[in-house]
Amino acid sequence: MSDIRVTQAHKLTHKKAKAAAQKVAEQMAEEYDMAAEWDGDILRFKRSGVSGKLILSEHEAQLEISLGFLLKAFAPTIEEKIAAKMKKVFSAKA
Repeated sequence: MSDIRVTQAHKLTHKKAKAAAQKVAEQMAEEYDMAAEWDGDILRFKRSGVSGKLILSEHEAQLEISLGFLLKAFAPTIEEKIAAKMKKVFSAKA
């Protein structure tokens, strides 16, 4: 079960949506020392205490994150930051 779930609508082409998701993955990897790997249209990521996936579909990106015990207390703050980042990244012009 996910501790954080964020869905962001988009009007990007599939190629641009995947590029946007890759950009987010690269930022997460740099900022949070997270490994990410594509499995079709699903970007899976993990590090100690955090795991999740970003699922791309034609008109939305859905992010699901499971947090370890120590991070659960920060879930609302993490969710707020992630929602803002997804809105910014996926609201770009197609």
